[in-house]
Amino acid sequence: MELLKSKPKNFRVRICTMESDMEFSCEVKWKGKDLFDLVCRTLGLRETWFFGLQYNIKDTVAWLKMEKRVLDQEVPQEEPITLHFLAKFYPENAEEELVQDITQHLFFLQVKMKILEEEIHCPPEASVLLASYAVHAKYGDYDPNVHKTGFLAEEELLPKRVINLYQMTAEMWEERITACYAEHRGRTRDEAEMEYLKIAQDLDMYGVNYFLIRNKKGTDLLLGVDALGLHIYEPDNRLTPKCSFPWNEIRNISYSDKEFTIKPLDKKTNVFKFNSSRLRVNKLILQLCIGNHDLFMRRRRVDSLEVQQMKAQAREERARKQVERQRLQREKQLREEAERARDDLERRLIQLQDEAHMANEALLRSEQTADLLAEKAQIAEEEAKLLAQKAAEAETEMQRIKVTAIRGQEERQLMEQKMLEAEMLALKMAKESERRAKEAEQLRQDLQEARESERRAKHKLLEITSCLHPFSPGMLPDSMPPDLSFSRENLSFDFKDTDMKRLSMEIEKEKVEYMEKSKHLQEQLNELKTEIESLKMKERETPLDIIHNQNTEQGTNIHKWKYYK
Repeated sequence: MELLKSKPKNFRVRICTMESDMEFSCEVKWKGKDLFDLVCRTLGLRETWFFGLQYNIKDTVAWLKMEKRVLDQEVPQEEPITLHFLAKFYPENAEEELVQDITQHLFFLQVKMKILEEEIHCPPEASVLLASYAVHAKYGDYDPNVHKTGFLAEEELLPKRVINLYQMTAEMWEERITACYAEHRGRTRDEAEMEYLKIAQDLDMYGVNYFLIRNKKGTDLLLGVDALGLHIYEPDNRLTPKCSFPWNEIRNISYSDKEFTIKPLDKKTNVFKFNSSRLRVNKLILQLCIGNHDLFMRRRRVDSLEVQQMKAQAREERARKQVERQRLQREKQLREEAERARDDLERRLIQLQDEAHMANEALLRSEQTADLLAEKAQIAEEEAKLLAQKAAEAETEMQRIKVTAIRGQEERQLMEQKMLEAEMLALKMAKESERRAKEAEQLRQDLQEARESERRAKHKLLEITSCLHPFSPGMLPDSMPPDLSFSRENLSFDFKDTDMKRLSMEIEKEKVEYMEKSKHLQEQLNELKTEIESLKMKERETPLDIIHNQNTEQGTNIHKWKYYK
């Protein structure tokens, strides 16, 4: 206070709201209400009954009293004095009670902060849904082209307790929040904030101020003060109250020194008393009880003229905003349709340009192809002429080959005919040779018989001669048969050696002639075989042909040894 006394005319105050900070120069005589009204006018806030100016004092908080001078209160001894503009009382139903958008926005920011700092317990599934509305309030409608993966990386959207409760990465949380966020399309910022508050007001710790107290038995308890009444909790359970006292069932609340007394409206119900160890806390409890009770009763009465005017203005403003939003929506829709039409036209133009470009390229390629085809046609024509020439030459050559083939055929036929004739001649000669051989054999047999007859005749003659030897030739007996001398003459005539020699010579001569003829025939056959060997088609040889060839190669001939037996 010494610092403030050195500046008796003015002092500076820093007001910290949930959105920004403001500094004011205040007169020394200003009461709390003067400063509070200045802040509300600056913010454009008319629903002032929900708010207050809070400051820290030692280990607790206090609210600036409206009817008392600012410098006379236990505000921080600093320059500028720091005060927090916060919601002191919470509505039962935010959608029905909050009229101004600024009121709704300030509540949204404060409730969001309390949830993130875990002053209000929020289940994980509700945390994700609330986070999606908070994202929508900040970024507007979801646009996948703008809101790409990672756009929430720097945002604080979930309580740390919820994040630590699951083995999920930041990307996984972002994916789930974005999925909910995408479903909120078409809402305004105010509507998203109101949806946030409608969900948050159903949380168990929403709008509850907790204070440590003791009952008559000295048991530690928690007192909860909210818009609906007073609640008594176990110290370790701030969600489920042991008992509750609605404002409409409370007849009186009072405290004396450190003891609080709650008197129910029903006189048969026992009075509830509890103790709080600090005077400042008792004053704060009393303030909150009075303020919440007044608002509770006020909600159940007809609205004041000011509130009615505010609600009428708010309805008109909402209607105007709705009309404006619909107009903007229509304009947006028309603009989007125009943009889509433009995009379609641009795409069509690009497509046509691409088609034209492709057509030009196709035309160029077709021209090049035509030139190439013309060149190929010319080359093909020249090749055709060359092929025709070659075909003519081939035809000529084929005719020549045909003639040659015919000629060769004729020659082959002639050779085959000669060979056939030679074979027939050989067969004939073989037969003749066989006949001559038979004749020679017969002659040899006849010769053998003749020689045998001669030998016998000689032997007989010798016998006869020996018998006649004592007689002279002239002294033959007259009694000898006349035919004896005839026989002797016949014997000497039939078996002369000269005749036998002549016969042998003839046989030998014929044998030599046959051998010469056979040799000549064999040479002729070999010559013919050599001439036709090149035209022989071995695949058409019969088994007999093969045997014949083998015999020829081995030199085997059935006629070769006939005259050597």
